[in-house]
Amino acid sequence: MTATTSELVFDPYDYALQDDPYPTYRRLRDEAPLFHNAEHDFWVLSRHADIHQALRSDHAYSNAMGVTLDASAWNEHAHTVMSFLAMDPPEQTRLRKLVSQGFTPRRVSNLLPQIEKITDQHLGACLGQGEFDWIADFAGKVPMDVISEMLGVPESDRDEVRRLADLLVHREHGLRDVPPAGIAASMELFDYYAGLMRDKRANPGDDLVSALLHVEDDGDRMSDQEITAFLFLMVVAGNETTTKLLGNAAFHLTGDPEQLARVFADPDGGLVDAWVEETLRYDTSTQLLARLLVDDVTVDDVTVPAGSQLVMLLGSANHDERVFTDPERFDLDRDPAELNQIMSFGGGRHYCLGANLARLEARVVLRSLVARVAQIEVDHTDAVRFYSANVRGFAHLPMRAVSR
Repeated sequence: MTATTSELVFDPYDYALQDDPYPTYRRLRDEAPLFHNAEHDFWVLSRHADIHQALRSDHAYSNAMGVTLDASAWNEHAHTVMSFLAMDPPEQTRLRKLVSQGFTPRRVSNLLPQIEKITDQHLGACLGQGEFDWIADFAGKVPMDVISEMLGVPESDRDEVRRLADLLVHREHGLRDVPPAGIAASMELFDYYAGLMRDKRANPGDDLVSALLHVEDDGDRMSDQEITAFLFLMVVAGNETTTKLLGNAAFHLTGDPEQLARVFADPDGGLVDAWVEETLRYDTSTQLLARLLVDDVTVDDVTVPAGSQLVMLLGSANHDERVFTDPERFDLDRDPAELNQIMSFGGGRHYCLGANLARLEARVVLRSLVARVAQIEVDHTDAVRFYSANVRGFAHLPMRAVSR
């Protein structure tokens, strides 16, 4: 190990790293593509090729302990709040197959009118103010309302469910685990979901919870615990990551006046798809996924023993100059062939089931924004980052919008 490498430090719980992890990611790719954090005893993969291979491995990289470094969540019971994301085949294959019967592409596409209605409602309220918080007033509300519409969560409950979801994901400075407020929030969500399922059994509707209560495969059905775990996954992962995607999209585009002008010069939203995909690459909401090694793994002559905890840096893979041209530039003209290689939604058997929904929401939201607004400004100096080891984005993003 060289002297330069010995000075390399990577800790995803460090607020300073979370402010801008990409220079450290580059050092990891160049100096230590299989890096060991000796203090906390976990290993880190950072290059695109290595992560691509790991995500598609059916053997060495196990999800059985979950996907987070949080001490209280890294255990054999992780599936109780992470669903099939914390399972290996055949259990993962069975549960994902059952969930897929309810969470169908058709159900997602049928949400389009509701997504448009929800977007127009919240955006209209914001534009009436002129100046607003893009996260608190808009981007934090739309994904929660969309997920709630899908699940059948009443409007009166949505703000509280989102507050509890935020507490689960937020990480306090200096604490390498779920904070006490997050643990209490998880207990409240367990109780809430139990009540929601009771209501849907008594009064089934055209919602996902009602559907999951009745899906069946050769007599096999989901237990209440399995449904509850999937609801955790939807409300925490599905809601939070899309909120962060929308925040990151606004933040990074407004940092480039020339590209910003191009996007809003076209009220038909011709550049919106490129805006969404480049945001997913440039600053993905989900920065890392953890795995348990069940076999020894060797990368660049460094071997990690079975039983080790390993982190795959999706955010680093998306900036790997071996794959992406000028990766540190936010570029709406990026070659689609490069964008097809982004790791933002994982890969292999655990490819994100909600990827289509996240893209649909982002495209609807940003097209509506471009259609109704001639110009936006984001106060970068007053932007407040949301601190989480896994999820990257903003808690507050002051915006000013000029309607067309």
